[in-house]
Amino acid sequence: MGEAKRRKELGLMPTTFPVEVRVTAGGEVTLMGGPDDPAVRERLLEGLRSALPGGATWEQGYRQLYLMMGRGEGPVATPEDFAAIPVPPQRRLTGDLVLGARSTPEDVLLLGEGASLRVRTSETSHDGETWEPLSLPDDGVEQLLSHPLARERGPLLGTLTAEHWREGRIDLDAEPPEALLEPLEDLVREWDGEGEEWRERHLELLDGGANGDAVPQAIRTRLELRGLPLLPSSANQPHAVIGEGEETLAVYLSPLAYTLDGEDWLPYGGAEGEATESSNFGDLLTQMLDVQTVPVTVWVDGRVEWAEGDVPEEQAERVRGDLRSATGAGDSAAWAEWTRTLLAETFADEAPGLAERGSLPAVQGVRLDLPTDSLTDPDDPAQYFIESEVTFDGQTWRDLYAEELPEELREGGAGGAAN
Repeated sequence: MGEAKRRKELGLMPTTFPVEVRVTAGGEVTLMGGPDDPAVRERLLEGLRSALPGGATWEQGYRQLYLMMGRGEGPVATPEDFAAIPVPPQRRLTGDLVLGARSTPEDVLLLGEGASLRVRTSETSHDGETWEPLSLPDDGVEQLLSHPLARERGPLLGTLTAEHWREGRIDLDAEPPEALLEPLEDLVREWDGEGEEWRERHLELLDGGANGDAVPQAIRTRLELRGLPLLPSSANQPHAVIGEGEETLAVYLSPLAYTLDGEDWLPYGGAEGEATESSNFGDLLTQMLDVQTVPVTVWVDGRVEWAEGDVPEEQAERVRGDLRSATGAGDSAAWAEWTRTLLAETFADEAPGLAERGSLPAVQGVRLDLPTDSLTDPDDPAQYFIESEVTFDGQTWRDLYAEELPEELREGGAGGAAN
């Protein structure tokens, strides 16, 4: 018996089967050929269902390949143009199914547990009879970039500025949702470098400018948070993608400035101007993480109000009690302490001395957004709700995310009784 035959019989060599795989519009996968063992076939089918894109992912991927293959008429410049590209409901792949491989090349579909599919042909069909090959030409990237939409980024969800100090501290100009804080800080550290990489990165950003011998105390960077581009390409590729599924974010970074003494900031040569738009992170949280919220108003006297039907009746008493406890509503001393902290932290940049000011106008009410998921969650609601507006007179509401300090909080401004 030859060594190869012996190793194969002992299960020490991979087994190869020629197969055909068909996928329908509904995501049903059929394996034609392959091993006879039903359990092995089911395991392979599960691997194929995971490896082969379906639904919206398949539609987007096919339309991208369609444009890279130079098909269609006219430029694709809008989402409507992109959605108009017809997607075939059927796919057919032929190739070699490999089981028991100890290593696999890069150009295969990994199906798990040592199984893979080496694809030889890939075709699509609109009617199940006529099949068109999917093959990427050498100029596929150039074909894709000829369409304006391939240069468009995803929808803007917000911007923020990060100041990364050499000793490691990172200051953000607005507080992002807690789930994003650590990933964004890690991204900034990776972007700027640390230790010996810090000066090298600074020199790269300077691109031959002045102060090349000096080591900056801090680097300022703008982070642009967007949804994923509809038509991904090298022209709109983000610097990083964070999150998963519907919570996925594309993050674009651009260098703004650096400081050598910790006080005066010098612009990088290619830096764009500071972002002027407001970064409303209450809206950002809702859009980014697809969080549905209920608007709630909490008053100094303990009233907690929402639109009829927004909160299930069986949860209403508990929610009111939880919000009173979290805000101090109904208890003048607790309410004054909570609202004072809220104002001082929210407007720390606009009025750094607010926390030390002897007296502040009394807050009569606070509007907040309460995620619907938390309506049935027994945990502390203060972990979830987002304050959005305050009123000092019970009638006029001030946006907590506005760029300007409310006039009631300005020195000598209008205000009621002090907190």
